[in-house]
Amino acid sequence: MANGGIIGPTIVKSFGKNKVTSVTATGCFTTQPGTRLMNFAVVAGGAGGGGGYRAGAGGAGGLQSSENVSVSGGVDFPVTVGAGGSGGSAPDGGGANGSNSVFNCVTSTGGGAGAGGYTSGPTAGGNGGSGGGGTGGGCAAPAGAAGTGVCGQGFPGGAGAPYPGASMQQGGGGGGASSAGVGHPTPSTSPTRGNGGAGTDLSPLFGSNVGDSGSFAGGGGGGGYSTGKAGTGGTGGGGDGGGTSGNSPGSAGDANTGGGGGGSGGNPASGTGGAGGSGVVVVKEINKASGVFSLQEQLDAVNDGVWPVFGYEIDYLVVAGGGGGGGCMGGGGGAGGYRASGYGPSPLQGSNLFLGKGDFTVTIGSGGAAGAAGDRGSNGNDSVFSTITSAGGGAGGASGPQATPAPSGDNGTYATAGGSGGGQRAGFNPNAAGPVGGDGNTPPVDPPQGNAGGSGFDGQVSRTNGGGGGGATAAGTNATSPTGGPGGAGAPNTILGPDTTYAGGGGGGSDTQTDGSGGAGGGGAAGNAGVANTGGGAGGGAGPGGTGNAGGSGIVVVRGPSDVTFAVSPGTNSTATHPGGDKLATFTVSGTLTIS
Repeated sequence: MANGGIIGPTIVKSFGKNKVTSVTATGCFTTQPGTRLMNFAVVAGGAGGGGGYRAGAGGAGGLQSSENVSVSGGVDFPVTVGAGGSGGSAPDGGGANGSNSVFNCVTSTGGGAGAGGYTSGPTAGGNGGSGGGGTGGGCAAPAGAAGTGVCGQGFPGGAGAPYPGASMQQGGGGGGASSAGVGHPTPSTSPTRGNGGAGTDLSPLFGSNVGDSGSFAGGGGGGGYSTGKAGTGGTGGGGDGGGTSGNSPGSAGDANTGGGGGGSGGNPASGTGGAGGSGVVVVKEINKASGVFSLQEQLDAVNDGVWPVFGYEIDYLVVAGGGGGGGCMGGGGGAGGYRASGYGPSPLQGSNLFLGKGDFTVTIGSGGAAGAAGDRGSNGNDSVFSTITSAGGGAGGASGPQATPAPSGDNGTYATAGGSGGGQRAGFNPNAAGPVGGDGNTPPVDPPQGNAGGSGFDGQVSRTNGGGGGGATAAGTNATSPTGGPGGAGAPNTILGPDTTYAGGGGGGSDTQTDGSGGAGGGGAAGNAGVANTGGGAGGGAGPGGTGNAGGSGIVVVRGPSDVTFAVSPGTNSTATHPGGDKLATFTVSGTLTIS
């Protein structure tokens, strides 16, 4: 080679990344370079529920899915995303069918409308991808029949409840992608609700960050009347039916799930039906490209920013150690910082990581130490994985004579900032709100990792109470004259599969009144420790001379695709395979994650 350059072909593992995209607007979807296989789902718009009372629910939009379809990178696919149908108006207007969704040559049918409320006679639910629910029967009158679904896309709705007595008369549930809406085919005194049919769980194909935690196309719940109870929407975005009295409109189906809208309930017939949820097209591009590529092909991939790619899309949960509680009617410890890339409440979700093979150090933050009588607790310690650091929870303050307000003149008794802030101390000044709690989200990150602690209450002898520590989703509650402040609530997360709540704040202590309760997610009540491996803040000291307790240690969970291999050390930590095929690594003590 005269020029000494690299001019020959090069063997590479792949180009591009596996990528999940939710297409929520009509247009064109173009596959990324390197795409070779595709999973997709086409979900039509859900139908609106009927208006008035005892109204039928809207059926879910039709759902069709395929997996491992052979495609090429750089191909354009036309997309139509169906709108949800409008809800029916009072007193007996039926809902509107949802609109069709289209991906290339696959068309899913919009959901069937929910029947309007009973005023002049029974009305049947509409036919569609899944069928709408029928209206409940009036006095000594029959009920409306259920609408039908499209074979392979959805199920029928439920018939309305006929009139056998005043305890019935509710509307039928809308059909879902996996089951029929609940109906009442014969007169019965059973109080069965007109619940919506269940949608389909597609999380094994696309993960749980799309749709309703991975589910789509749930039917709406039928409207109630008198003691005929309202139905609940099916999993997959179905809206709930309206209640049994007053103006009780149905709830809308969730956007971009194809969920059916709930039927209106109550009395008089003044409520409107819930609108159907809009449809969606979900695409997972699967990168299987390998082999020999020309120099030009390589250059083109470099320019596209996709060459070479050696790594995996990795999701994480990183929770720091919770703060220690303050002594002597002290404030609760703040929860450890909560950071996650998926599987939890959407406002708290950050971006996932793209990591190559290798060893990664994992640090699990210990909980902060307890505060003795007259001393605040200690901050929890940070948890770290790759570029993600969650800050330890703030310490709870300790009650005692208060000469100066915080933060000036801090004598070691005031609450501190952290992932979530510690609950503030109280003094013995005349009855009044004490100083504010420690700040949360310190140091600041986006999305925020936690909330502030609650303020203390300055009382006299038996009226001195500490504030609750902050939690991942809520600030600590301020103490009052009779009560120590409860800790702020933590955040639920399903990265391991079961729904588990992490990073709850500790409860504030009280003199002789009511101690504060711990926040959901491992927060300790006054006098109690935070729960280990939840990042829960500790409770403040209960009663005069009482000591605080220690914060709960943190946790790190890592989740990757089925083709990754995880190894962990030491053996106290663990690996597992999710039922959907994803790989999991759980760290309860500091160690090392090896990705291969």
